[in-house]
Amino acid sequence: EEIIDGAFSEINSSLESDLISRLSTIDPSYFEQLIVDVLLAMGYGGGLSSLAQKVGKSGDGGIDGIINEDPLGLEVVYMQAKRYSSNVGEPELRNFVGSLDDKRTNKGVFVTTSDFTSSAMSYSERSTKRLILINGSQLVKYMIEYGVGVRTTKKISIKKIDEQYFEE
Repeated sequence: EEIIDGAFSEINSSLESDLISRLSTIDPSYFEQLIVDVLLAMGYGGGLSSLAQKVGKSGDGGIDGIINEDPLGLEVVYMQAKRYSSNVGEPELRNFVGSLDDKRTNKGVFVTTSDFTSSAMSYSERSTKRLILINGSQLVKYMIEYGVGVRTTKKISIKKIDEQYFEE
């Protein structure tokens, strides 16, 4: 069983690395849609694509996606997606918080293919907004867990003796 767990871990590690590489090459607009898809797969917006939309375009005010947590849009999550090779710093988060202020909302998800600087993480913890930061490593883990951009090629069932069955 230990051998199988090790092999599974190695396969997932390789898949995570491949996904990060792929994310760095896709079109920015497609990346924004992918983030909306991941959040929907995680259950935001009740998983209903009609309650989510990719917004990112010039003049979007720093908002790349919107997910209504309820059909009336009373609770809204705004999202920003950045395909960066360098880490996201505090200034980018401050700009995002400014965009959340413009939308009069408190919830934001900032996703990057890279990582966040320690000052950016510290800022998010101090912020009066509810900010969720998702780095590239966490993003690909979510993609795998929620089945976005990946598919199952083989399932393996491991059997062992059912001791209860043999009890008299």
